[in-house]
Amino acid sequence: MSGAALVSVVLPVCDGERYLAQAIESVLGQTYRPFELIVVDDGSTDRSATVAARYRGDDVRVVQQPNRGTGAARNTGVAHARGELLAHLDADDIWLAHKLDVQVEALTDDGTPDGVYGLVEEFVSPELDGSGRSGFRPPRGPTSGFCLGAMLIQRTAHERVGAFETSWQVGQDLAWLLRVRELGLRFVEVPGVVLRRRLHLANKGQRRPDLALQRVRMLKQSLDRRRRGSR
Repeated sequence: MSGAALVSVVLPVCDGERYLAQAIESVLGQTYRPFELIVVDDGSTDRSATVAARYRGDDVRVVQQPNRGTGAARNTGVAHARGELLAHLDADDIWLAHKLDVQVEALTDDGTPDGVYGLVEEFVSPELDGSGRSGFRPPRGPTSGFCLGAMLIQRTAHERVGAFETSWQVGQDLAWLLRVRELGLRFVEVPGVVLRRRLHLANKGQRRPDLALQRVRMLKQSLDRRRRGSR
């Protein structure tokens, strides 16, 4: 890559007004330039679109669509992206200010990998009271962040993996990451925390524990594809 690479950041949101501003500001506070932020409002019924519109400008675009789910919203954001590097952030999570800086540097080193990721720190959202906090047990320290929010990915690699699936109600990210593994793409881990992942009562896993079975089905499908590919 010659010169500073443009990073396209895709941020889907559906009824996420409570935390959206903090997520957007964590992108705008990045020490790296240039980047573009594409906020995709996936049919929100709250004030998410209003919150996002406050930040609209040269570096921030807001795209609205009828509610079709997180996977479809990510696909819309990628379709609007102009950068040669892609990143994703959920509307309730927060990047550390150096996230893009250290990851772009790692991606432009010799032997350029397909993508990089850093560590994740989980935290219980501060507004929760004692009873609300009691259901969460975040790890005591940072954990390896092989997850979308902690990654930076070459656009060419992202395109090899393909679009996010839209048939699942939960875990679209997991389905996509399983395909990353199946393709054998090369990712490297950069040291240090790059993502703070918020734990709160509106997390989909908290609201719909019955959807955990979908993740099991995703894993089975991935194993089946691997078996077929090894024959």
